Amino acid sequence: MDSTATMVGFGVLVSLLVLSSVVRMRRKEAAAVAATKRAGLSTEGPRAQHPHIDISHCIGCGACVDVCPEDVLAVIAGKAAIISAHKCIGHGLCAEICPVGAIEIVMASPSIAADLPRLSPQLETNVPDMFVVGELGGLALIKNAINQGRECVDTIVARVGQRRAPAGVLEVCIVGAGPGGISASLRSIEKKLSYVTLEQDEFGGTVAKFPRQKIVMTSPVELPVYGKFKKLQLSKEDLLKVWAKIHKEAGLSIRTGEKVETITKEDDGIFTISTTRGRHRARHVILALGRRGSPRKLGIPGEELGKVMYSLLDAEAYTGAKILVVGGGDSAVETALGLAHQRGNTVTLSYRKSEFSRIKERNAQRLKEYTKAGKLTVVLNSQPVEIRERSVVLEVAGAKRDLPNDYVWVLAGNLPPNDFLQQVGVQLGSKDLTKEASAEARRTA
Repeated sequence: MDSTATMVGFGVLVSLLVLSSVVRMRRKEAAAVAATKRAGLSTEGPRAQHPHIDISHCIGCGACVDVCPEDVLAVIAGKAAIISAHKCIGHGLCAEICPVGAIEIVMASPSIAADLPRLSPQLETNVPDMFVVGELGGLALIKNAINQGRECVDTIVARVGQRRAPAGVLEVCIVGAGPGGISASLRSIEKKLSYVTLEQDEFGGTVAKFPRQKIVMTSPVELPVYGKFKKLQLSKEDLLKVWAKIHKEAGLSIRTGEKVETITKEDDGIFTISTTRGRHRARHVILALGRRGSPRKLGIPGEELGKVMYSLLDAEAYTGAKILVVGGGDSAVETALGLAHQRGNTVTLSYRKSEFSRIKERNAQRLKEYTKAGKLTVVLNSQPVEIRERSVVLEVAGAKRDLPNDYVWVLAGNLPPNDFLQQVGVQLGSKDLTKEASAEARRTA
């Protein structure tokens, strides 16, 4: 009798656990479907690397959904599905964790990748001696950028042989000091090429602008001068410390705060690179710009004030302040949440539309929690029209409000570098990377 009762009790417990799991999965599926409909994401495909799901093998376990940090995937109707393809950065964690091998990281089709530069197998653009590396060419991941930066310099070395640049002309100008630019700079030192690296912002490029303590996923890679880099994951701060150490020990020639405005190839085949701080001449150019581009500005009076910023590097540095964050995407919401978490801050989040339609579910949930707790004020249907020393004029449904203010963060997206590429003569279109490059992307993602 006792044995029978135990068996019944065990059966009831198992049934409750199964029911709870099913309910939880159904809730996730409903949330994913709702998010997809709300954002209208079905028309937006992947830009470059992305997961391809073999539905016939997928068992709907949800492991890929749980591991994806970008909310790209969801389980719908018992199968994994891509619900936010445009957010995918191709890191490949979903493919690694899938227990049945139903996910493969592939390249987007040529039609989808039509806003990427046309590249040769050597990563050369249609402009002879001008190369593109990293995510600007469609391949995400730090490892890919490092490998491509190194390989581009090797191509240049093989091409020039012993025929070095004339006096007053550099062998290579590297635009961008992210992983691809750093790798190309180090390889130039190894190969004794004259070079300069230009960075419009700060050393580290896009990585330096990741949120504080954001984990950067990587895999073992050969970094010129430094050697084998073996860590599989580390924080942004740790990676930047490694790069800073390399910067100092290798004596990198990197000019930060210098934005490239135009690149012109003269009749003698030499590039003239005009920047905000001068001019450089080089026989080869490597563009390691990333796809982030330049921050989109509001174009209103007072935006030139020093209290206006376009990225948040360290939320803990701001306490007891009156803050306005402008924007409706994940970056704006995460910045507002991070600042609202700090002691004594009064944070207002301004968005020009009537609702947040394209933010991650976890951000939407945290936003509700913070507003309900009074930690954050959200003002929809609003936009700043003037920024003053001590305040910001906010227009809300046609009426103007004067908000006391110490700092403004504008996170209204970025202007992609496509216009710049076309200005310097780079054609955009389908990708032409070799099978080996695509295989490397899938193998190392």
